[in-house]
Amino acid sequence: MKNTNMKKLIVACVAAISFIGLQNQTFAETTEVPEVKDDNIVDTEQVKSETNTIEEQLQLPEEEVSLSLHASKPIEGIASKTTISLQKPIEVSNKEKDLLARLVEAEAKGESYAGKVAVAAVVLNRVESSEFPDNVTDVVHEVVGNAYAFSPVQNGEINKPASANSKKAVQDALTRKDDLNGSIYFYNPEIATDNWIRTREVVKKIDNHVFAI
Repeated sequence: MKNTNMKKLIVACVAAISFIGLQNQTFAETTEVPEVKDDNIVDTEQVKSETNTIEEQLQLPEEEVSLSLHASKPIEGIASKTTISLQKPIEVSNKEKDLLARLVEAEAKGESYAGKVAVAAVVLNRVESSEFPDNVTDVVHEVVGNAYAFSPVQNGEINKPASANSKKAVQDALTRKDDLNGSIYFYNPEIATDNWIRTREVVKKIDNHVFAI
């Protein structure tokens, strides 16, 4: 009798355990989150791959990228490529600005304002040129042969104070808006005694002065 009851108890327990297991399986199946595929979700790996491809297409050989310190025109032969152009900065102290303004006053006295700016531009062009000293002071005081390059330095006129107009002309020349196509010479054809200077290519004539390269 005891064995019979024990068997019934075991059968009941097994049935209960089986029922509970079945319920858990059913719950898991009904609560499983279905996979949702959203076309709006960005595939980061695909984006990364496409970005790398674009970057490779945009890369240019080193010889096609130009960094020019002097000026303003793309290098011949790669005009269709991107060219970065940087104007070479000219460091000019207040003392040098005053010196240049006094030279302008002496050289272009009686000339128009444009003529004064042009004289200052020639000095700055010389600073940038490899043919002349690399600062305003040395350019103004340069000695050529047995004389100074600029007659006002020779005759002492440069020691006279500059007018407000000449000082302003120096400031305008420093903006480098117009470098007279790189002119490094100027002279008055009416009084010039040096025949060599007349052989230089003329860029512009302003008032009594001819500007040349």
